[in-house]
Amino acid sequence: MMRRCPIGLLALAGALALSGGPAAADSLIINGTTRTFTLQAPAARPAPLVIVLHGKTQSSADMITRTSWPLIARRDGLAAVYPDGLNHAWADSRPDQRRAGNPPSEGTDDVAFITQLIAKLVDDGIADPKRIYVTGISNGGAMAMTLACERADLFAAAASVVMNLTDESARACRPARPVPVLLMNGTVDPLIPYQGGRGTSYFAVDGFWSTERTLEFWRRIDGCETRDAATTDLPDRNPSDQSTVTRIDSACPQGRNVVLYRVNGGGHRMPGHFPDAHFTKLAATLLGPQNGDIDGADTIWAFFMRFP
Repeated sequence: MMRRCPIGLLALAGALALSGGPAAADSLIINGTTRTFTLQAPAARPAPLVIVLHGKTQSSADMITRTSWPLIARRDGLAAVYPDGLNHAWADSRPDQRRAGNPPSEGTDDVAFITQLIAKLVDDGIADPKRIYVTGISNGGAMAMTLACERADLFAAAASVVMNLTDESARACRPARPVPVLLMNGTVDPLIPYQGGRGTSYFAVDGFWSTERTLEFWRRIDGCETRDAATTDLPDRNPSDQSTVTRIDSACPQGRNVVLYRVNGGGHRMPGHFPDAHFTKLAATLLGPQNGDIDGADTIWAFFMRFP
């Protein structure tokens, strides 16, 4: 099932980015509120399931059209589901003062939403309950970490892109079991600063941990050694993107892992071979450079496939 063709080559097909496989809109009722999602179902079932969470101000459509997840799902026969946050945002474990812009309405329970979504897809025979993964970007990355903290029993692994923990989200994190975690952060991110604190953007808020501290936290959760096990500079395949990538590995017990992809010179962007915004020049000005040396989704999926 897992025949892998480089996403960079698939990207040349262009139109495939919008047709990674049949996708259907659907909904659930959570606490009296209709919650929507788009499902890309696999041909063979049950299959691994990847839950892809958009960033703030985005929707499921952005993850479908501006990342390679649909291509990966088609290539490797997995199920991909793209939920929609209320008010284009997720109710992760941070308090409102740690959020930029408008949060979801008070009382929104996104943990319940994703939990019931997983239950539906498992009950329908679509998802393999032993191979369920969650990933997200920005606010979606914070939600992915919240889910790993609160419902570790559901996930084989989790990945967060351009997000760090805060004091509040770390205090609230008591996972029932260790969860392998991948982090992917840019060193010149103007919204979620790599060194912690408050970013340089007008829209930034204060109180973020550094990426190093966030990495240390997940290493401790997974029972890993505190030191870096290895640091690898990846090939600079796109010299024009103003950035490079370094992979930082951890020494962890069997069946666990924590890895950081540090995007040197990267901004608040998902690395990849597709433009992650409609107005690319404006995005570069507001969010910083987008790395093109790796494909973020393909890198995350390669990590997920190792677990369980």
